[in-house]
Amino acid sequence: MPDLSKRRPAYRIALIGLMLSLALVLSLFESMLPALPFLPVGVKLGLSNIVTMYCLFFLGARPAFAVAALKSLFVLLTRGPTGAAMSFAGGILSLAVMLCCRRLFSLGERLTSIAGAIAHNVGQLAMAGLLLRSVFAFYYLPVMILSGILMGMLTGLLLRFVMPY
Repeated sequence: MPDLSKRRPAYRIALIGLMLSLALVLSLFESMLPALPFLPVGVKLGLSNIVTMYCLFFLGARPAFAVAALKSLFVLLTRGPTGAAMSFAGGILSLAVMLCCRRLFSLGERLTSIAGAIAHNVGQLAMAGLLLRSVFAFYYLPVMILSGILMGMLTGLLLRFVMPY
């Protein structure tokens, strides 16, 4: 992927727009899938996070944060303010953790993906705790950490598979 800093602004905006569109389509596709009976309540595959990770790894932190924030705005329009707050908290914390994993610890895509998935779930639980004004949301933390590990491995593998294309 070419360095975005050396491209014209229109190219950068168009590429980030394409990434956002792909993330939104994957998010909609995932929401249309029937609930998988073996997954706990609230656990999703996180397909749109593959695009966010791609942006972080190949386009940089600013485009990745832009995609995550705009994805939350889309959630606001389609699912309401609670969903948007949860999406924003999870997405921004996830990106911050993945950025630290890449820059400070030089972790690979899979471990970075797992750390990001866990951070996403923790961010969403923290927002749920704030919205509910209760710590009871954190009782679900072990389930969400385990699902973050599993779904993070899955999205990391999927990213690894699609990177050559």
